[in-house]
Amino acid sequence: MIGRSANDRRQGRLLVGLALIFFGPLGVSFYLYYGHGSWHPGGRVNAGDLIVPPRPLPSLALRLQTSGETDSEFLRRKWTLLYVQQGPCAERCRTSLYETRQVRLALDRDMDRVQRVFIAEDDCCDFQFLREQHPDLIAVRMNPAAAPLLALLPDRGPGNAGTVGGDATAQPIYLIDPLGNLMMSYAPDAKPKGMLEDMKRLLRLSHIG
Repeated sequence: MIGRSANDRRQGRLLVGLALIFFGPLGVSFYLYYGHGSWHPGGRVNAGDLIVPPRPLPSLALRLQTSGETDSEFLRRKWTLLYVQQGPCAERCRTSLYETRQVRLALDRDMDRVQRVFIAEDDCCDFQFLREQHPDLIAVRMNPAAAPLLALLPDRGPGNAGTVGGDATAQPIYLIDPLGNLMMSYAPDAKPKGMLEDMKRLLRLSHIG
């Protein structure tokens, strides 16, 4: 009995050690970002607006614009750049999709750690255009099933949208961490270079996603 108890304790310590190795870097990065509002790596300020505290997003299986549906954990396991469009995907919407595509491509070998999700109404877009220009894009239908997720997104909707290039429907871009927490948003006129710098910094700090 004594030997078994000692072995159980050793196994427990091993599991704790493995958990710290796996989750530690991500925890440290979140602490530095969320726990010290005035501290940022290298003395630089993030381009996005931090959402404090981070908002855990629900697990939802949502309908895709083409056919089928996502799995319920599709906003986890990877970093997610999320763009939501209510109404037609006009010039500013297409520009935002282009910018998130270019940011992801610029991450080079870390590109596969990031996914792009686009939530829009059924008649928003030329889906042939999306398939050709954005083959990696996860295009999701904006329907009642998506409401619990959309309700957690700040600064969204016609009343809060920015006016960029004469487009009063311009929407922010959101960043979701691999644990499914909404952690940052980017104003419609945010520069993609700043978004890229934020992503590089977070991916460097995190070993998850």
